[in-house]
Amino acid sequence: QVQLVESGGGLVQPGGSLRLSCAASGRIFSTYVMGWYRQAPGKQRELVASITSGGYTNYADSVKGRFTISRDNAKNTGYLQMNSLKPEDTAVYYCYARKTISTTWGQGTQVTVFS
Repeated sequence: QVQLVESGGGLVQPGGSLRLSCAASGRIFSTYVMGWYRQAPGKQRELVASITSGGYTNYADSVKGRFTISRDNAKNTGYLQMNSLKPEDTAVYYCYARKTISTTWGQGTQVTVFS
């Protein structure tokens, strides 16, 4: 089973950018689907983006064209490049890695977009 550690969150003004990283350790990360969820205060956790082991990507409609998910299997790391950030992107972002029915979560990283 992999273990995940996120980094890269912080404070940013609207229109700004951040890059989140998700470093994996443990078993074979390259065979896992990985991705990002986010949870804003008072709201349900929602899927932001995902990427398969083969590089197929999927995005929430709200982030299409602004966010890019990628992975570097040689470094056991996944990334979420977030551009043109909006206040409604404010949330705790969680990375996950999934293989069959097993899902591992990171601890979360706060992203705050403020005017």
